[in-house]
This record gives sequence, C-alpha cells and structure tokens, in this order.
Amino acid sequence: MATIIYQSRQIHCDAILWDKDGTLLDFMQLWGQWAEQLLSRIEAFLQERGHSFTGHREKVMGTIYDPSGRLVGYDPRGPIAIASAPETIAILSWQLYSAGIPWDEAVRHITEFSRQAMEHMEQSKPVQPLPELVPLLDRCRQASIPMAVVTSDYTSEAIKHLRWSGLENYFTGMIGSDQVSAGKPAPDLALLACERLSVLPERTVLIGDSNADMQMGRQAGLACCIGISPTAGDTGHLPDADIVIQHYGELQIRSTE
Repeated sequence: MATIIYQSRQIHCDAILWDKDGTLLDFMQLWGQWAEQLLSRIEAFLQERGHSFTGHREKVMGTIYDPSGRLVGYDPRGPIAIASAPETIAILSWQLYSAGIPWDEAVRHITEFSRQAMEHMEQSKPVQPLPELVPLLDRCRQASIPMAVVTSDYTSEAIKHLRWSGLENYFTGMIGSDQVSAGKPAPDLALLACERLSVLPERTVLIGDSNADMQMGRQAGLACCIGISPTAGDTGHLPDADIVIQHYGELQIRSTE
C-alpha cells in the first residue's frame, strides 16, 4: 500500500492506473504528426475527386491551427483526444462516404491512410514523456505500487509507444481498447486492469488527461481520479476529476507498508 500526497490531501491506494497519450507521453509530439499525415492524405484523396472536408479541417478530428495553418494544439474534448481507434476510423470514413465513396471502400481507404501515417511515425518515433514523469514513476516503483496503462489505443500500439519512450518496464499491465467491449468512458478498461493487478477498484487511483478518463474512473468506483492539464487555468475539460494538477511535481509518493 502507498499514499499519494497532493497538497494537504492524502490518498491511500494499492495501485495506479495511467492513461497513455497526454498523460504519460506528450500528446502533440506523437499524435500531431500522425493527424497531419492522415488528414493530408484524406484531403488529397477528396480533392482528386472534386470534394473537400464536410466542415472545417480543425473539426474533422479536433486539431487546432494558428493563422498560418500550422498545427499548434488539439481539443481535449475532441475525437483526436478521446475517440478509440475504431471510432476514429469510422469518423474519418464518414468524410469519404459523404463524398460519394461506398462505406466499405471508405473504411478500406481510411485504414490504409492510417497505416501509412503510422508507418511514417515508425521512422521518427516521435515520443516524449511528460516533464517530471520519470522521477514520479521511479518513486512509485520504489514504493512497490503496481501500475497499469489503460488506453483507447490498441494494446500493440501502446506497447510499442512505451517501448520507444523507455517507459514500458514501469508497468505490469497494458490494457488497450481492443481488450474490452466498451472503451472510455465506460468502466471496462479500469475494471479489467484492476482484475489483472489483483486490486480492488476502491483502492486504486487513476491519472488521465481527458474527462473520459475521469468518467471511466468514477463509473469503475476508483478511489480517486487525478486529471493532468499542463496549461494553467485550463481545467474546464476535466469537470469529473477529483484533483487537477499541472505537472507531476505536485504529487508525492510515500510507501505505507
């Protein structure tokens, strides 16, 4: 058992569950490149057939651009931040279907475009742990806290990204959306992780960066849901969090065994 200390609050727990993207890894560095590669391929495909996106480019996935058109951020409430991999394929396939492409062909094209974008990522391996994360993970390991990753990504992709970042060995469980029937905000990922770690949900803490993470944790009956939002004052997208931090230096870990 361990205690997580935030300001004057002490949270006793037997395990910690972590979201991956935006929680362990810098979201934009990893998925910004992928999104731009994918959107560019879709846009070119549509333009060749005399069509364009059904709305603004930034609304297709929830990407944010500066006046010059450079990708600078993402909507934490948008599909890029919350949607599972199958949901993302469906959202993007609808863009092609709206342009007159049969649904089965649309899904096939989007799946291939996504594969090509992933292949590009394989070459650059654009992963970066969040600031102050590794020292916190080290303290968790020293306190012998079991930890698992619960992500909307596929399990195989999550393992690969954590391997690229050097974080893989901190976690004894890796649960992707392909292992459950319902992804976030349903409780399935969290409950399966607790089962795999042999811990009670009410003795487990979740750390994530989206409100879907927080809702998942609440529905699973977890002890505490901690949201991370690096931008000062930008916490409105985490209404269901018990605690919101800006950086991992705000958390302290103490073994209580």
